[in-house]
Amino acid sequence: MNPVSFLSVPRARLWAGGAAIALLAGAAGFGLAALTRAPSEQAAPENAGGKVLYWYDPMVPNQHFDKPGKSPFMDMQLVPKYAGDAGSEAGVRIDPALTQSLGMRTAAAHRGTLGGAISATGVIAFNERDVAIVQPRAGGFVQRTYNRAPDDLIRAGAPIADLLIPDWGGAQQEYLAALGTGDAGLASAARQRLLLLGMPASTVADVKKHRRTRTVYTVTAPIGGTISTLDVRPGMTVAPGQTLAQINGLSSVWLDAAVPEAVAGSVSPGQRVTVSLSAFPGETRQGRVKNILPQAADKSRTLTVRIELPNPGLKLRPGMFAQVNFAGKERQALLVPSEAVIQTGKRSIVMLASGKGRYRPAEVRTGQTAGGQTEILAGLSEGEKVVTSGQFLIDSEASLAGMEVRPVSGEAGSGQTAKASSYEARGVIKKIGPAGVTLKHEPVPALGWPGMTMMFHLAKPMLAHGFKAGDQVRFTFTQKEAGPEIQSMSKEPGT
Repeated sequence: MNPVSFLSVPRARLWAGGAAIALLAGAAGFGLAALTRAPSEQAAPENAGGKVLYWYDPMVPNQHFDKPGKSPFMDMQLVPKYAGDAGSEAGVRIDPALTQSLGMRTAAAHRGTLGGAISATGVIAFNERDVAIVQPRAGGFVQRTYNRAPDDLIRAGAPIADLLIPDWGGAQQEYLAALGTGDAGLASAARQRLLLLGMPASTVADVKKHRRTRTVYTVTAPIGGTISTLDVRPGMTVAPGQTLAQINGLSSVWLDAAVPEAVAGSVSPGQRVTVSLSAFPGETRQGRVKNILPQAADKSRTLTVRIELPNPGLKLRPGMFAQVNFAGKERQALLVPSEAVIQTGKRSIVMLASGKGRYRPAEVRTGQTAGGQTEILAGLSEGEKVVTSGQFLIDSEASLAGMEVRPVSGEAGSGQTAKASSYEARGVIKKIGPAGVTLKHEPVPALGWPGMTMMFHLAKPMLAHGFKAGDQVRFTFTQKEAGPEIQSMSKEPGT
């Protein structure tokens, strides 16, 4: 259309077209707002006639105002909070139709059987109890080596080096001369001298049998395994007691498994384990826990559980990764689906479904997890319903509404108020620092802890006054979110 024809259009037709465009735009905006409006905003009209509790900025929900106006934080008007609105103590309200659309599901906390099995990863290592140090008992010269190198596999009795030992020559001649005299006492004394010079009994017997001297001695491997160090070369001079080689046996190996500190109380020496390795798919090996190392890893908060495994055929090599399953006893516990628990880093939260489309957050204290079920130690009662799908959406709405989370003390897994338990133990102070006291303590049966070295926070800094490293103490502590906290500490009598 040219400018002349456009200007010639009757003014009434232009007004009609503009009104139609405005009507369409308004309808589209209303539809978009209806789709994106939060559930609490949809419920506002029905509460509009209710009592206003306070006004707030949705971006800063914890700050309340006693009258309407413009937010001091954002360029927007304050929003009224009505009695019985979605942000009240009754909880977040979500329309049932929207609940169906989001596919939200709930499950009731129930008493059930919690499997006692624990899984952990581990690494195969040398059995440090099966180590042989190869040393000559007499000094001499290396005449020959047998093309050995570090990390070679070697069998028991295999030769390592031939040594020429000149000091044996004269002593063997005296022994042969004593044998020729027929004097049993003189021959016995000469034989004893050979043994004191470091000559093996088998070499002495060979001299006696063949009636000739032997000044070359072959050093052999006392056990089979792998050569970890080899410090012998042809032509070198060796002294008595000098280390020529070190051999690590492979008839059995250690498996060091990293078990989380939270479940370490369920592991004990002698417990049966099943081991599978990615190097041998489809194969499993049985073993038992040899011991639990006394110190926990600071960064990973795990305990090292050592398992000794037989190694027929030398198939298990140090450095291999393994999956370890610890057998355990099943027990009764209050359980919820694991997907219902929201881990914030500082605490664990579930969204309670109270009926009629209302939800509220509740803090819980969790225990072990097995088979998709998480143990609830405190914070829930049997029969309470929790959201298992869509709980993050409700949690976000509750945060915007400034709703407080029901504390753990509100309900307990047994239906009673949860109380902090105090535990008593004895130990030795290893270190006193600004963060707390590091103690090597005895086992704590009430928590299933073995004896270990770990750090305890102090309820009051003055509790460490008058103590020093090495003091034997008796102390009481409680379990906090940040870790164990000492409530009292005293020196043991006589220390």
